[in-house]
Formats: sequence, C-alpha cells, structure tokens
Amino acid sequence: MIDLTTTYLGLKLRNPLVVSASPLQKEIENLKRMEAAGAGAIVLHSLFEEQIELESLALDRSLERGAESSPEASRYLLDLKDYNLGPEGYLKHLERAKKSVGVPVIASLNGKSKGGWTRHARMMEEAGADAIELNIYHLAVDPAVSGAEIEQSYVDLVAEVRAAVKVPLAVKIGASFSSLANMARRFDQAGANGLVLFNRFYQPDFDLDALEVVQSLHLSRSEELLPRLSWVAILFGQIKADMAITGGVHSGTDVLKCMMAGARAAMATSALLAGGIGEIARMLDEVRGWMQEHEYESIRQMQGSMARRSVADPGTFERGNYMQVLSSYTQKSGVGSR
Repeated sequence: MIDLTTTYLGLKLRNPLVVSASPLQKEIENLKRMEAAGAGAIVLHSLFEEQIELESLALDRSLERGAESSPEASRYLLDLKDYNLGPEGYLKHLERAKKSVGVPVIASLNGKSKGGWTRHARMMEEAGADAIELNIYHLAVDPAVSGAEIEQSYVDLVAEVRAAVKVPLAVKIGASFSSLANMARRFDQAGANGLVLFNRFYQPDFDLDALEVVQSLHLSRSEELLPRLSWVAILFGQIKADMAITGGVHSGTDVLKCMMAGARAAMATSALLAGGIGEIARMLDEVRGWMQEHEYESIRQMQGSMARRSVADPGTFERGNYMQVLSSYTQKSGVGSR
C-alpha cells in the first residue's frame, strides 16, 4: 500500500496536502468537508495585527470616539468587520474547529510587528491550536528604514513568539530578501520549526475611468510554483526547519514536485477557491496514481530527491546555467538561424 504520510512541524500528517489560510476556513462545515476530502492539515484564516490593535482600543474605550472623529477609521472598522472574526471570535472558532475535525489545525497570525502577537499566540495555544503560522506581511515603503532593520525586526518577532508558546511555530515569508538563504537560517536560529515559501503580496490596480486605486486579487497559477521549488531545493539540508510550499499548488503533479524539492507539505488555496473543496481528493488521487505508476512506496522516499545537493548538476539552480538556458531557447525558437 502506498504510504502518503509525512511529518510537518513535528506533526504527523496522513498526507502532505495542507489547506492554507483562506476565507473558506471561516465556516466549520467547510473544515469538515476539507477533512473528508483528505486534507492532511488545515491552516485557519488569519487573525490580523490590525484586529488585535482594534481590540486594544476597545479595551481602552477609545474605539467609539476614534470612529466618530475619523471617517477613515469608520470605514476601516467596517472593512475588518466584514473580513472575519475579531480576536475573541477567532479563538472560539479555533476551539470549535479542534472539536469538529481530527486533522491538525494550525492557527494563523498576520502582521508585521510585535504588538499583541505574543499574547494572542498564547491564547491560540490555549484554545488548542496544534501549531501557529506567523504570516509576516509588510511592505517597506519608508526610505529611512534600512533592509537590515526590517530583517532584524522579523527575526526578533519570531524569537519573541517562539519564547511565548510551546506549540510548533511556522513562519510564512516573502521572496524579496536580498539573501534569502541567510534569512532562512536566521529564522531557523530564532526558533522557527518551519518556513512557508512564499507569501503572495497582493498589489492594487488603477481604475483609469474613476482615477482611483482599487483592490485587486488574482488566484495563483501552477507557473508560480517554480521559484518556490527552486528555493526549497536550495535550502534543503541547509536548515533544520521543515519547509512547506504555498502558491501554485493546483495538481497532484505540483504536490509531487514540492516533495521532491524537499518540502514536507504542499499548501493549496487557489485551487479550492476556483474548483471547490473536492479538488483536494482529485489532487491526492493524482499523487497516488503517479506513485503507483512509478513504483514509489512512500512520500518520504521522494522527499528531497531533486534538491540541489541531490541532483547531478547543482548549477541548474544557480547563475551558471542562466546563459545556457537563454541560448537554448533561442536555438529552439529558430532566432538567428536564417
């Protein structure tokens, strides 16, 4: 029998396909359907730093005055209310989720600074979270703040949350660090049990008729998997933390590629938003079919088999093959052959 089990953040998963954070997780019935479809674990939708800050304002009884004095604050509060539950509601939802499904449930904190993260991380732990995922989302727009300062603030945040909780801790990061390998090691040393590569930063669009900046959300595509595969394959064996890939996982083939690069988990959201929760079962069927056809007995057998340190030509992951790839494409396309 084919063994799909894997371990991620010290948790034993029945398979490596994990549902990453999305609005789908706001409904308990959706969590049950995800489990029934075969999900190995579920990351809940995020609790945002802004919601934690608003809770603090409410405790100071300044929330109402602030909203009345500022139209922008009123609209901001409405936007957050429409998005999801506040901190207290999130914790109750987490408790219900743990009682409703048998697969690991990972809580998610989304923010950029220390703030109330440690307190709420403890509350998530107390509510039964099997692990916590820190979703670090911050665009550096102040030219007076250096990259080194921002990077250190990230590391300090991870270390502070790590010291506050005993449950496993994953860090979801973007790809825009000058030295991603160095940052991965620093997160590892700060106590992260896992790294999730990569966060997708949503960029606003321009409405030329209304001359307004508008929100824009595009679901991921399988092509977005490539930089994630490359970096997991490069980092495999260089850090102790487990790695998960998120962004671009839409098929069983994508899941298999993640495993061969060295990931412990492959996370999917866009595939479910576009095709429904049943996509989980489809992808897992594809994984089993491929493994049976190619005589693989277990997921563990393939993990890291195509990582940088395992392949015959490690230069494929580096600049050494850059010119060769471009030249090869030119020859195939026929340019310059006349």
